[in-house]
Amino acid sequence: MQKRKRQELITKMIKEEKLSTQKEIQERLEKQGVFVTQTTLSRDMRELGLTKVRKEHQTYYVLAHETSKIDVIEFLSHHIRKVERTEFALVFHTHLGEAAVLANAVDADADDRLLGTVAGADTLLAICRSVEGAIEIEAAINARLEQLT
Repeated sequence: MQKRKRQELITKMIKEEKLSTQKEIQERLEKQGVFVTQTTLSRDMRELGLTKVRKEHQTYYVLAHETSKIDVIEFLSHHIRKVERTEFALVFHTHLGEAAVLANAVDADADDRLLGTVAGADTLLAICRSVEGAIEIEAAINARLEQLT
C-alpha cells in the first residue's frame, strides 16, 4: 500500500477509535491487510503529528492539529520527564521520539507566554516571552509533575 493511502487509513482509524498504543494501530492495519514495521509506523505517526491526550482517565492518540485548545501545562505534564529553565527558555525532556510531536501540539495551541518551540528527538526547547513567563510555566509544570508521581 502506498504511504499516502496508509497514512489516510491511520488518520481515519485515529478519528474513529480511541487507540492508545502503536500495537493497537498496527493490529488494526493488519486486519485491513496492511502490514508495516514498527519503524514505518512510528515514522507515519510522527509525520501525521499524532500525539497522546488524556481525557476522562483514558489516554489515546489524536491528531495534534485537531486538538481543541489545550492547557499547555496539563498537556506537557503528561508527556515530559523533566523541565529545566534558563532565563526565558525552558527545556523539556521527553521520551525518545516524542519531542517533535509535542512541539507541534504546543505551537498549534500556544500559551501566550510562549513564542515558539524547537524539537530534537527527546528534548523540546520552548522560548518564552519573558523570564517571568518561563518561571510561571516551570513552577506550574513541576507542581503538576509532583501531583502525578
